[in-house]
Amino acid sequence: MDQPLYTGIFDSHAHYDSERFDEDREQVLKALPENGVCAVIDVGCDLPSSRAAVNLSETVPHFYAAVGYHPHEADSFTEEGMEEILSLLRRPRTVALGEIGLDYHYDFSPREKQKEVFDLQLRLAKELDVPVIIHSREATQDTLELLSRYPGLQGVIHCFGGSAETAREMLRMGFYIGFTGVITFSNARKVLEACAAVPADRLLLETDCPYMAPVPFRGKRCWSPMIAETARQAAQLHDMDPQTLIDQARENTCRLFRIQNAENPSIL
Repeated sequence: MDQPLYTGIFDSHAHYDSERFDEDREQVLKALPENGVCAVIDVGCDLPSSRAAVNLSETVPHFYAAVGYHPHEADSFTEEGMEEILSLLRRPRTVALGEIGLDYHYDFSPREKQKEVFDLQLRLAKELDVPVIIHSREATQDTLELLSRYPGLQGVIHCFGGSAETAREMLRMGFYIGFTGVITFSNARKVLEACAAVPADRLLLETDCPYMAPVPFRGKRCWSPMIAETARQAAQLHDMDPQTLIDQARENTCRLFRIQNAENPSIL
């Protein structure tokens, strides 16, 4: 078997619980290590997917989980559901509250409800001292306003698609910035400028798989080894070797989510 081009890839944001992996999930997950992937955070978006993420984290080596209510699912939020999310958050391989935030592009849930559920989850994360994974789409000002209520809260702005100026503001607030295959797209000038503005020690690599496959895989189901393409683009912006950037991003991910031993990750 050929050695992977890059090793030690930590995919900081994936959705292997997605139905798009139902037919071959076991084979896909088994193939990750031989393709250079050492760890993955599977991220929940509602109660069922959060349960599935935790199950993956407790059955697949080097998988971790994040749990929470995505803005698309804010309208399905219940106090009983949040109690279960908090219970899942206490499981040994759950590392973050997320994916939470605001999405004004699709507006699948009313904006006021999105803000209410986002604010509640931010408050709980601050009280519990756990990192957050933030989704923000076409909602920059409201996202910044809500985050500003909780100084000291740590987390990542996932699948960043904003400007360099917005990235700098998020960095000043103490957040890390996550980049997907979007930075390989031909229309990604704004995101490329943002990636270049983020210091290498505050940058995370992610797929958001099965979505966001990078060039040259557009239109295909994404999976964690494709981070190699994202890393090559990001490394070029930072005048770094891609493997060096992959190693730095892995260290950043472990630092943020309190995972020890970057080469062989485990929870502190």
